[in-house]
Order: sequence, then C-alpha cells, then structure tokens
Amino acid sequence: MDADELDWNRTLREQWEVHWKHQLRARLEGLTDDEYFWSPVPDAWTVRPRGSSTAPIQAGAGDFTIDFAFPQPVPAAFTTIAWRLGHVIVGVLAARNAAHFGAPRRRTRPGSTPASAATALDQLETQLDIWLAGVRGVGDAGLRVPVGAKEPFPEVPMADLVLHIHRELIHHLSEVCLLRDLYLHTKPATNGATR
Repeated sequence: MDADELDWNRTLREQWEVHWKHQLRARLEGLTDDEYFWSPVPDAWTVRPRGSSTAPIQAGAGDFTIDFAFPQPVPAAFTTIAWRLGHVIVGVLAARNAAHFGAPRRRTRPGSTPASAATALDQLETQLDIWLAGVRGVGDAGLRVPVGAKEPFPEVPMADLVLHIHRELIHHLSEVCLLRDLYLHTKPATNGATR
C-alpha cells in the first residue's frame, strides 16, 4: 500500500483503540475505592475531599480536588490511582476535548474530580468516547492543521497532539495497572478479586 493511500486517521485511532480494548480496559474492571485511594507511600498526591489537602495547589471543582504544585517538586510526588485517573480524565482528555472538539470545560462543573473508582471509570469512558469521535471527525486533512494557541506548541499539527495524548493515556493507565498489581500483592486480605 502506498503511504498516500493509508488512512492515517484510522491508524492513529487504532494505536489507542487496540491498546485499550486488548490490554487496558479489562485490567481496570473491578477497581475498588480502596485501590483507587490506596497509597503505598506516605504523603502521596491523590484526590481528596475539598479543604483536606496540604498540597500547594488543590485543583478541581466539586467536593473533591486533586493535589498539585507548580513548579512540581523534585523529586516528583508519588501519585495514587485516583490522582492518575483524575489527571487523565480532566488534564489530558477533558481539556483537549473542550479545546478542540467543543466539549464542555470540566473544571467549571461540579463533581469534575472523580470521588470514587466507579465514577472515575465512567468519566474515563465518556472522555475517551468524546476524544475518539473528535479525532475521527477531523479526518485526514485535519490531522495536518496546526493545533493553534490552545496548546503549548501551537505550530504542531493535530497528528502530533493525537500521538502525544495516546502516549499519555498508555503511560498513565499502564501505571494504574501496575499499582493495581502492587495493591493485589501487598494487601491480599482486603482484595479477594483475582485478575
């Protein structure tokens, strides 16, 4: 097949969709609130009830916020599953869905920081659906258009942003899977589920 005939939009979407369907989605099934908030180290960044964090920044709307600092501390803070999912849902997907595909801005809506594992997984699925529909909607031609001032590097084409978002998703959700494995092997008495 000639590279000019390749459906680049489909290829970029499949980069994520195959990973999601065959590696990640099943690994997130059955995520409990205990796992979601569990921290294997003291003072990890997480999602907390509003006003209970000691982090320099408590970001988000609603009854729960996510710990943050700018600039980030060195070494970087360890983050829980709750933090990682919150980051992916709000900071990676929802921000781009709003900026590029007309979705509502999540930080201004109550409940935008997921306060439970079930809520986080529902929000993740919703944001992923919006993302993939948005990417599909730009077609091949839209992948070549610069992302503009809504991104830190306005001159890069949308294809670069798609690749970046997919790397972020694969990276952070793989970390979530690793934390689930660690939880399973260090707290077996509180988790009867097997994966």
